[in-house]
Amino acid sequence: MTDALKRLSEEGVAIWLDDLSRKRITSGNLAELIDQQHVVGVTTNPSIFQKAIAGGDGYEQQLTELATRKVTVEEAIRMITTADVRDAADILHPVFDATQGQDGRVSIEVDPRLANNTQATIAEAKQLAWLVDRPNTLIKIPATPAGLPAITEVIGKGISVNVTLIFSLARYREVMDAYLAGLEKAKAAGLDLSKIHSVASFFVSRVDTEIDKRLDALGTPEAKAARGKAGLANARLAYEAYEEVFSSDRWAALDKAQANKQRPLWASTGVKDKAYKDTLYVDELVAPNTVNTMPEATLEATEDHGQITGNTIAGTYEQSRAELDAVEKLGISYDDVVQLLEDEGVEKFASSWNDLLKSTEAELQRLAPSEG
Repeated sequence: MTDALKRLSEEGVAIWLDDLSRKRITSGNLAELIDQQHVVGVTTNPSIFQKAIAGGDGYEQQLTELATRKVTVEEAIRMITTADVRDAADILHPVFDATQGQDGRVSIEVDPRLANNTQATIAEAKQLAWLVDRPNTLIKIPATPAGLPAITEVIGKGISVNVTLIFSLARYREVMDAYLAGLEKAKAAGLDLSKIHSVASFFVSRVDTEIDKRLDALGTPEAKAARGKAGLANARLAYEAYEEVFSSDRWAALDKAQANKQRPLWASTGVKDKAYKDTLYVDELVAPNTVNTMPEATLEATEDHGQITGNTIAGTYEQSRAELDAVEKLGISYDDVVQLLEDEGVEKFASSWNDLLKSTEAELQRLAPSEG
């Protein structure tokens, strides 16, 4: 084992676990990860909940009670998922206190089927914040065109937000703008800005997966040489945008009012291509005031053989631009790739949510008491 996770934390990268299940909570595993592996936050998404609840471990009693009450399947899912998030938030509360609210956070996503409905997303975010009722919750809102005004509105009400499904640099700038606009609304309403936090989840490996597929189809030596570079280049240029926005005059006015910077969060950091080192998206995305949310396999790989060598983003911007330009010159459209990934991301989460509805409904029917 290395001290890689400790070093990563010391470099200013918050380590969050991209997974949650009731078994992880009740077995003490989550507490152990916090205690021994420098985990200071948890992210969830519809796919994670679908897998956890379909696995069934630890949910039967609550499902039986919900079946007895004859609740709808939607209500059952909300009761189950918010219970897990609430319990995880309680386990992480000491971290939340120790970091003045920056970490010790648990994220829960609005229903992904609402991704193109601004008002429904706002209503759902408020409802989730009320249901979980923990100060260390982050409500996840997708960075779709309809999600952007929802982010502003929800931040403006003092609710902390994890903006998810960000793939493009242009969209990321819109996300930061939506956050600042929300802080300005909150300030005008007299809210305490120091209590409002946000992260912007910028997806990494999926960019390489899609671009590499297109490079492989070209099959030229130039295409082969460009493989596995776009995901990191894209993320590093996102950090450049973050540095620019959070050193602007607009930010300075909010900073004076004790506002918190919206940290970049590296999401989708599990390596999909076995040709690449399994800690690639950890080792190469080290910079202050960032979050890396890792599936457990990536967390373990980093602990075992991660190579944390200091800041690996500083000084890379020119090279990163050249790497994205090289892909564009080969006829692969960056705009086309990132739009496809956003559309697919929303679709995949909605599909996982529908699978979750189906499997939960089957369990409710199985456990329902016989009439009479």
